[in-house]
Amino acid sequence: MTEFKKLIETNQSVALAPESPSSVPGYASGVWGALREFAYSRWGTAVWEIVVLLLVSSFFLLWGLVPYVGGDKLGLVGADEPRYAQIAREMLAAHSEDCHEVHAKVTPHSLRPGDVEASYHCLVGGTVTPILYGKPWLEKPALYYWRAMSFFKEFGVSDWSARLPSTSATFALIILAFLHLRRFRPGGHLDASLILVSCAAMVAFARGASTDMQLAAPLSMGMLGWYAWYETGKKFWLFDLYFFGAAATLAKGPVAVFLMLGTIVLFCGLRREWSALRRTIWWPGLALFFVMVLPWYIAVQRRNPSFFRQFFLEHNLERFATNRYQHHQPVYYYLVVLVLGLMPWTALAFRALVEAIGGSIAEWKVRNNAQRYVGHHRAGDAFPEFLVLWALLPVVFFSFSGSKLPGYILPSIPPLAILTGDYLFRVRRVGLPDWLLYLHAGLTGFLTFVLLLCPQYMVYQKIVPAPKTFVWAALLGVLASLLVILVVKRYGIRRIRFVTLVPLAGLLFFLMTMNGNLLDLNYSSRPLAREIAQAAPDVQTVAVFDVRRDLDYGLAFYRDQNVAHYMLEGESMEGIPEQEHVLVIPTRDADDLEIWLHGRVYQQLFLYETQGLSVYRVYPKS
Repeated sequence: MTEFKKLIETNQSVALAPESPSSVPGYASGVWGALREFAYSRWGTAVWEIVVLLLVSSFFLLWGLVPYVGGDKLGLVGADEPRYAQIAREMLAAHSEDCHEVHAKVTPHSLRPGDVEASYHCLVGGTVTPILYGKPWLEKPALYYWRAMSFFKEFGVSDWSARLPSTSATFALIILAFLHLRRFRPGGHLDASLILVSCAAMVAFARGASTDMQLAAPLSMGMLGWYAWYETGKKFWLFDLYFFGAAATLAKGPVAVFLMLGTIVLFCGLRREWSALRRTIWWPGLALFFVMVLPWYIAVQRRNPSFFRQFFLEHNLERFATNRYQHHQPVYYYLVVLVLGLMPWTALAFRALVEAIGGSIAEWKVRNNAQRYVGHHRAGDAFPEFLVLWALLPVVFFSFSGSKLPGYILPSIPPLAILTGDYLFRVRRVGLPDWLLYLHAGLTGFLTFVLLLCPQYMVYQKIVPAPKTFVWAALLGVLASLLVILVVKRYGIRRIRFVTLVPLAGLLFFLMTMNGNLLDLNYSSRPLAREIAQAAPDVQTVAVFDVRRDLDYGLAFYRDQNVAHYMLEGESMEGIPEQEHVLVIPTRDADDLEIWLHGRVYQQLFLYETQGLSVYRVYPKS
């Protein structure tokens, strides 16, 4: 009986669902009232919720990213961003060349066989084999490259347009999650969506020119679609599973199928509903999946016989089973990633997860004595159990991987955000326990403190900042904590999302607007490429020695050319271009230039002190 009562308490969200605005006296009055009534009747939500969601999402996803919203403050960073962007650029160039060759566009001029064939040649030209510096690059499938190509064609080739595939995928996920929850779990839908768009992991990966969000976003949409089918029985929702599952497979390969199917199998197995698993096999959906996925995989294998070995064996199986790619981390690594990735909502998210696990166990215990609950046609509410499995599977699975990167468990963030939003809605009447409120406020203040000090460390490499800076950061962190506590105590838990978003918005403005240029100078190759272009506009070749991989790939993207590499073999230097070139080396190695260049004429162009580099112009070999 205890488990039954606990189960009832954990499934009150439906019973507490807000009333239709039409039932509120004076709601539909005038044009604005009619508009609100229209929005509620069409989308099941209020206009103000849509406006808030769009404004907040646009700010967190776009501010400081694009020129039109705060300016593109930070160039491409890391090794993956410029490398993936360069692949998309070279594929677009190859595609344009092939289309020009047959004088066609993707859309045929007419239905005549010749025009259709020319358009097909244009369509597949440059879009099958990923290319980096003129050679096949077969580590990842092509979805990111295709989407980046389309943005490059629309907005021009730039670092910010290279990030739009991730940003737009995140935005689509936020909107779809909001609408899905508003229909199936009303009440916490806005909280869940705002938590999702503002947690640290989503903000970071939504601004990255990488494949991680190309997997996480469609995977999450497909999982929500499958559960909508499970709850309603309407085959229409299975379309989401197969369509978005295919998109995720085109983003990162078979791992998408494993994560989606693994969650569904575990869920059906624990609930002993194997018939649901059988009914998930929907022949139109399977046809859609294979039509979307197989043409590219078959075409790239036919053009590149080494694709199967490189992609499936090396970059999937070996990456999981070994540390071949030097990304080894301890087994608890992803617990740390979750704690940081969910900031500042970590305490609430973990509390919601623990409660959902407890509710799922209670529901499991009373399952043999199935009873129907208000608003559900099944015994109990299975959604928390589904979300728990969805959140935990990537964490557990990748914890055993030989290679670990933060983006691997990005698919775990959406279900945790949904659980958190639903938890906040269910405890509105009783409020948060004081310890949980104080912990959440403390994490918000701590995040404020740390991010305010980030420029000091990242730019000046000072672990211990100047006393004045430390005091100001600590003071603002304390104020952020007090703001959360006082507002929630005074106005209730409904205001917790607003009062938490305020310091987060301020921190984003601080980092991107006030310190974006400093971060750009210290972590991106963009300013260096610009200085090289100004100092030696007539020199085409750039060479590097002993620089970071991100600088190497970054210069290649911003210069749109492969970078030459000096290589020290024993005591002699190899790989020195015979033609005139610009050389970028660490300043500490500048004294060895005279030995390496064997009497060749060279001169220093400038010092790039923010990254400890010296830039030289090396004249042709006489």
